[in-house]
Amino acid sequence: MAFNPFLSRPDLALLPFMGHLPALPGAPGFFPRLPPDLPDMRSRNDDDGVQDDPQVELDDKELWNSFNSCGTEMVITKSGRRIFPAFRVKISGLDKKSKYIFLMDLVPADECRYKFNNSRWMVAGKADPEMPKRMYIHPDSPATGEHWMAKGANFHKLKLTNNISDKQGYTILNSMHKYQPRLHIVRCAEIMNLPYSTFRTFVFKETEFIAVTAYQNEKVCSLDNCLIFSCRFVTSSVTIPFDSQLPLVYFNIFGAFP
Repeated sequence: MAFNPFLSRPDLALLPFMGHLPALPGAPGFFPRLPPDLPDMRSRNDDDGVQDDPQVELDDKELWNSFNSCGTEMVITKSGRRIFPAFRVKISGLDKKSKYIFLMDLVPADECRYKFNNSRWMVAGKADPEMPKRMYIHPDSPATGEHWMAKGANFHKLKLTNNISDKQGYTILNSMHKYQPRLHIVRCAEIMNLPYSTFRTFVFKETEFIAVTAYQNEKVCSLDNCLIFSCRFVTSSVTIPFDSQLPLVYFNIFGAFP
C-alpha cells in the first residue's frame, strides 16, 4: 500500500467523506505539529508507472506577503466566511492523462492562544482543544493533470466558521489561534482510493494566519479597506453573479476565476 499521510500520520483526522470506512485505532491529536521543513510526501511505491513531479506556485504572492507582514488575520463567523485573500495556485509537473484530487486542510501552527495588545500579537496562554479538522476537497476533483495545469486551483469556496455544531462541512477554527493551510495533491481517479494513492503536500508559510471574529490590527484593516477603495475605480470586463459573503475586492482581483 502506498505511503499516505491520511492513514499513517496520527495528527490528522480521517477524511469526513470516508467516514463509513473502518475507524483507525487511536484518536487524532489535538495539535497537529508542522515540522520546520515538511518532508516530500510522494508515494514510496510508484507501481503504476506514472512519472510526475508536481510543482505548485502560490498566486497573488505579493498580496499574501503584504498581509503577512502585518500579521494576517482571517475573519471567521457562525454562518461561515470565505478565505481572503483567496488561496489560488498554479500547477505544473502533473501527468496530463492521470486524474488528481486536490484537497486542503488548516492545521494549528502552534499550541498557543493569542491576544492583540499594544499593537502587536502576543501569546496569551495554551491553545484551546481543537475540533477534528475537516478536509476540503476541491469541487473540480477528480480532474486530469491537463485540466489542473491549464486552470490552476482556486480554493475561494472554502469557508471558515467558529460554530462547533456546524453541519455545512465548513472548517471549524478557534478564534485567536494561529493556523497554517496545507494543500494536498492526490493522484487517483476515485475518492474511495485516496488511502492507496500517490500524493504530495505543499505548505506556503506566508499563508499562515490568526483566526479572529473581527479585525484586531488596524494595519490589516487599513490594507483591506485600501484594496476595497481602489477596486471601485477599476471597471472589470468579467460579469459574475454577486455574492454578499465575498469582500468587494474579491470581484476585482479574483472575479475571472470560478
